[in-house]
Amino acid sequence: MRLLFITSNRLGDAVLSTSVLRHYVETYPGIKVTVACGPVAAPIFEAVPGLERLIEMPKQKRGGHWWKLWKSVAFRWWDIIVDLRGSATAYVLPGWKRVVLPGNDDEMHRVEQLGQLIGVDPAPEPFVWTAPEHENRASEILPDDGRLLLVVGPSANWIGKTWRPERFAEAIAELRAVGGPLEDANVLLVGAPNERAASEPVIASIPENRRTEIFGTEHLLTVMACLRRASLYLGNDSGLMHMAAATGNPTIGLFGPSRDEHYRPYSKWGRAVRTDWSYDKIIENRSSPLSKEVLMDTLPVEKVVSATRVLLEDYRKEEKQNG
Repeated sequence: MRLLFITSNRLGDAVLSTSVLRHYVETYPGIKVTVACGPVAAPIFEAVPGLERLIEMPKQKRGGHWWKLWKSVAFRWWDIIVDLRGSATAYVLPGWKRVVLPGNDDEMHRVEQLGQLIGVDPAPEPFVWTAPEHENRASEILPDDGRLLLVVGPSANWIGKTWRPERFAEAIAELRAVGGPLEDANVLLVGAPNERAASEPVIASIPENRRTEIFGTEHLLTVMACLRRASLYLGNDSGLMHMAAATGNPTIGLFGPSRDEHYRPYSKWGRAVRTDWSYDKIIENRSSPLSKEVLMDTLPVEKVVSATRVLLEDYRKEEKQNG
């Protein structure tokens, strides 16, 4: 049995789409998988069970990337074709079953919509597979010294979604303080290579002997393996936040000019903490659609720290009950 899985260019959406991929991989053991996606998202699919081929689809003029994809997959029979980008490709390929996402439904979370698409309720939680080499590398980066691990994603792909560095620093200090829920925890800071400079105030606020950083210096699946070791992830709405939620560990995502009802961390222990202003109010009051201003200033530190304390208390209570 063969599956063609066409998914997003963007990392966050690609992570959410693993809900669908997980369903087919677990429902049909041994299924052979071909994934087609954008170059940024491609690395997260490298360890998918049964992966035969990973096709990167950098955008080309006049839809040339779709023509190139068709040529590369048209001469094989597909038992299942999943197209989460809503193109016509699935209908011009030889196959048995076609699952095509027609567009986004703004009445529900994106993962819930994907669950409806494949007829599964509740929708499977997203999951990112890793290989032993990624887990081994993560152990080298984060040797176990018995301390808790706080992972922080202080950046995002748009400055409007970025909580100010000084607020991250204050929240981290409160969480790591004596008597705090993550007292004296080690801290791993993560982001893209071009995001490190903006994150420098957060990095500098953490004692050197308690911090580690990965800003594009490791494979994304190594980052995923590091996230699996986290006691908590705290970060802006981003692809890394969705990766963190896919570990099943406690995850706090910070929201302002993006809709948490569509993109909150989708897991039992994922929580969205949004600005006091609604999405609509933020958009109405920004200076322009092309604004390069921070739009997260109505999210106070106290709100984030309080939500984190409650999440960790609930998580630890259930862990204790389950032995």
